[in-house]
Amino acid sequence: MHRCEASSVVREMDIRIHLEGNCLFISGPITYDNVVEVTRAGEAAIKADDMLVDLTGVTQVDSSAVSMLLEWMRTTQTYGRRTEFVNLPSNLADLIELYDVGSLLPTGKPAESI
Repeated sequence: MHRCEASSVVREMDIRIHLEGNCLFISGPITYDNVVEVTRAGEAAIKADDMLVDLTGVTQVDSSAVSMLLEWMRTTQTYGRRTEFVNLPSNLADLIELYDVGSLLPTGKPAESI
């Protein structure tokens, strides 16, 4: 894997996506209002390299956030990449459990694994 310079991928509607190396940091709300933009920004990073997606800063979610993660996994598979999600907020983890899609989303692995 190569190292990327830190860059801000998207900053809209109080959402911030920051790429640093192979880590994609997301902060702010992920809702129906902004999920399309956030999904596109994340897909661009995932297409380029294996990615660790850190969701520590996510402040609000609805079911569209689960759809976004699933779309990112489809992109991962299409491009032959690896993606892992860490530091999910509890409300997002609850939605993933409610929709019974946890087996489709690699979560909680240490940052060193990517």
